[in-house]
Amino acid sequence: MHRVIISGIGVEIPEPSITNEELVDSFNAWVEMENVRRQASGETLLQKSDSAFIVHASGVQTRHVIEREGILDPTRMAPCIPARPDDALSLEAEFGIASARKALDHAGLEPGDIDLVICSASHHQRPYPAIAIEMQQAMGTKGAGFDMGLGCSSAAAALHIAVNLVRAGAHRRVLVTTPEIITCHLNFRDRQTHFIFGDASVSMVVEGLAQGDKRPGRFEVLDTRTWTQMSNNIRTNLGYYTRAAQDDPYMINLEGNLIKQVGNKVFKEVTVAGHKFIVEFLAEHGLMPQAIRRFWLHQANARMNAMILKLSFGHEVGHDRAPMVLERLGNTAGAGAIVALSENHADMKAGDYGLLCAFGAGYSIGGALLRML
Repeated sequence: MHRVIISGIGVEIPEPSITNEELVDSFNAWVEMENVRRQASGETLLQKSDSAFIVHASGVQTRHVIEREGILDPTRMAPCIPARPDDALSLEAEFGIASARKALDHAGLEPGDIDLVICSASHHQRPYPAIAIEMQQAMGTKGAGFDMGLGCSSAAAALHIAVNLVRAGAHRRVLVTTPEIITCHLNFRDRQTHFIFGDASVSMVVEGLAQGDKRPGRFEVLDTRTWTQMSNNIRTNLGYYTRAAQDDPYMINLEGNLIKQVGNKVFKEVTVAGHKFIVEFLAEHGLMPQAIRRFWLHQANARMNAMILKLSFGHEVGHDRAPMVLERLGNTAGAGAIVALSENHADMKAGDYGLLCAFGAGYSIGGALLRML
């Protein structure tokens, strides 16, 4: 059984951004138009949104997106991304490669050094050919590639698989990439969810640690863990059976098929599950939360993370112990915890412990206990 490290991390954040105020202006303009129709038909009128509500509900101030103009157009309210021909690189593969190249540079490796690509994200552009195989061809990596997903726990789940494949000797070096273009699947006409998500791509290189190799400044992965429990409180129904339920299968109705969540239940149940997961995972290694120098948690809700840590520590924990990137990036699904890790580890010392932990739909939780070399 081999020791395993994360030798490279790469992050790609799209340049366009949307503030809460811009998003609210677009949403409220649509609400005004929709309420004219609803009033005429006797339907219940919709409630407008505001920036203060968004900050209280999530902690998000702004988010970066692949395409902003279509999102902010009250007559469209979705990204406007032209289709590409089959022989062109897909958008998701392009986004994944952008962070993958940074991870390879960080690891000091070439694409040919990789023998497996795992593209793990909450949403994929298509089911086949796999995005990972497309990335493999475009980059020139060896071996194989496959796609997987586990909601917002996707990167942590893929790390769990990659680490154990390398540890067992099945692969030498695995590239885990999580390109999250989640705004394409977001209902910007839903007051409860329209502000939550942003787009980001992250990648990690996972490889074995040769005997006598010190690799200072890199993280050894001591252990990984996953946990799941069925819940409909975060759900999407959009898939390849959706058309079969339509009266006209060539005119798909998206109503009720995009992302939806029961926010108050998610908050309560994931807070309890996240706290239990962290405490029990650390206890298996004889560790208390106080022994962990830094926590990189899923970037979904600032209040949720604060509560999980307060339950774990018995007191409130600040940004230095558990850094947040949510305020400026929004919830970037599986990418968020890796962005937090990438931006907040340079000050750690050899021997310091860190815990990467993500929570997602399912419910699902993925964790990795790390130690700085």
